Amino acid sequence: MTLSIASPTPPRRWPRSVGALVAGFASVAILSIGADAVLHALNYYPNDGTAGSDPQLAVALAYRTVFTVLGGLITAWLAPANRLRHAVILGAIGTVFAVLGAIAMWSLGHNWYAIALAALAVPSTTLGGWLFTRSAR
Repeated sequence: MTLSIASPTPPRRWPRSVGALVAGFASVAILSIGADAVLHALNYYPNDGTAGSDPQLAVALAYRTVFTVLGGLITAWLAPANRLRHAVILGAIGTVFAVLGAIAMWSLGHNWYAIALAALAVPSTTLGGWLFTRSAR
């Protein structure tokens, strides 16, 4: 007579993985939109639909980069496993959206800003994921 023990089924991690990515992406988007709204309300950014000057866009790039690092950290924090990989995936998703935005807005000028957003997405989220994994040790 043979005794067999059924191994437990592995937990489904993909819903938590998707949730971690959505939370990281949403945090970047919400914080960016909120900061933009505050700076528009303070009349730092033009309210006439124009893109703004290079120094104004440099400020936007700076805080969006910080928010993107935070998004990578949040994604790594919520990821069920492979936390740094999740942060890198978030950066890849952000790069795709930034490239699509750059293509759509190319004729409006200030192309350096759109290129910088795309170029900084993966390094920023990776830094956030690394910071979380470093502090979680």
